Amino acid sequence: MKRRSDAEFVAEAGGVGYAGRYSGYEILLDIFLNEGWTMLRLLLHWILNAVALLVVAHFVQGFDVSNFVSALIAVVVIGLFNATLGLFLKIITLPLGILTFGIFFLVINAVILWFSSKFVPGFAVTTFKAAFLGALALAVVHLLFGFFGSAMKKRA
Repeated sequence: MKRRSDAEFVAEAGGVGYAGRYSGYEILLDIFLNEGWTMLRLLLHWILNAVALLVVAHFVQGFDVSNFVSALIAVVVIGLFNATLGLFLKIITLPLGILTFGIFFLVINAVILWFSSKFVPGFAVTTFKAAFLGALALAVVHLLFGFFGSAMKKRA
């Protein structure tokens, strides 16, 4: 749904501001769906990432998340570390990442997961193997989320 500008609302309402055929409810709904959508998507991504972490913890030995709250906190910490330390490491090791066709970035993601587990109570990664398999499994789960998300967008 495309957000209409104020000028379009005024023109469609007969040139008298918002008076006319648009109720306050329709205007608020239009604003919420287009401007509030970003916040709703952020919340949905946060919850889906926590669910992905719980799914990976279920399947990967040595990758443990005690409860949903710990998963939510872990997602925030992983995101912060990935945006700072992970970005720095990926820039530094870019030639190695290119040579390995991006596989080395899984190692960096494993390091970020292991490092994050040291700061979040209720989230533990015991070995590097568990961190690497967890990074690989998270990549696959995020790939599936992206695939199903784009399929849902096309249907809507």
